[in-house]
Amino acid sequence: MDDKRAVILTGATGFLGGFLLAALVGRGHPVVVLGRSSKETPLAERIDHLLGWFGLADRRSAVQTYEADLTIEGFGLSRGLYGTLRDTAGPILHCASDTRFSERKRGEITDANLNGLNGVLALARDAKSPWFHYVSTAYASGTDRTVCLEEIGDPKGFANVYEETKAQAERRVSSECLRQNIPYTLIRPSIVYGDSRSGRSTGFQALYFHVRSLLGIRDIYLEDLQDRGGRKSREIGVQPDGQGNLILPLRIYLPSRGTINLIPVDYFVSATLHILENPQNGGVYHITSDRPKAMDELAVYCERFLNLRGIEIVDGPPPEGRLRNPAEELFNRSIEPYRPYLSDTRTFEKARTIQVTEGLPVPELTYDVFKRCMDFAVEVGWKLDF
Repeated sequence: MDDKRAVILTGATGFLGGFLLAALVGRGHPVVVLGRSSKETPLAERIDHLLGWFGLADRRSAVQTYEADLTIEGFGLSRGLYGTLRDTAGPILHCASDTRFSERKRGEITDANLNGLNGVLALARDAKSPWFHYVSTAYASGTDRTVCLEEIGDPKGFANVYEETKAQAERRVSSECLRQNIPYTLIRPSIVYGDSRSGRSTGFQALYFHVRSLLGIRDIYLEDLQDRGGRKSREIGVQPDGQGNLILPLRIYLPSRGTINLIPVDYFVSATLHILENPQNGGVYHITSDRPKAMDELAVYCERFLNLRGIEIVDGPPPEGRLRNPAEELFNRSIEPYRPYLSDTRTFEKARTIQVTEGLPVPELTYDVFKRCMDFAVEVGWKLDF
């Protein structure tokens, strides 16, 4: 990070990448963003909007943008433009990835998470980059262990194609950087939500998705009670409790008793900056929670935030595979891709992370933090476009 050349950043228009961009620019680092336009908005305009959202519009001159196809060497740039990029490139922070879980999208996810490494690793080689930092996931450790070490392993099982491709990408980064004699790190966050201090976020997946699903189900029954006589509600026992809450009988079925590992984006950014400033070659860093939450506690948070009662966490599958009402059916179906993370029994070693961050504490996900984050999501309609 002392190199006077620019930090090369991919994934800047995504959730984690956007917050990293703001942090780097805020600390005075020149940054080169590699990315693509959205359907209607050029990359440069997307970055303008993003920096403005972070209150950094006056730092725009510190950021250069290149419209780039990461899957090919040279990124589709002209020879002269690529040469300019190569000559100004300093440490590389590769944050771009496809975070979807769907097996139906395996081809697209593989293209982004594996083929998307091709051009970036080639740039690291051509520019003789001082460091290559790869943002992976704690879940690249795989599902076949209970203690996940800060090292590259050989997992035998994964919950989804996202985990699988990120683990493959880690091995590719390691082998190629070793071959080219480029120092590298692997940065492994767990599940990230918004800023614990402000509640602000540019992404609303994972934790937000479940709350939004419950909100939608609640509103269906509120509308039924208020505008349609409440017939559907009475059939499953949905009713006001007389204290401003809605009783909504809804069981959430989980494979086993476990926890969900959540960290706020402000901790992720702070820990990552510590790593960038004092990296260890080949170091794997788990940026994870020291106090993961049980779903029972998060269910209480959801009930309190949404003025609900009646949510119940159940270990194991539904009796005879059947759910008792449409609300349960709808919610359990909606969370299916996330279910492995809601009752996780894995723990994550983080001695190297604790050392490099000098024991940086992880802010706890209290109800006040939860509410702050969800209030912001509701305020912006669960969506921001960059």
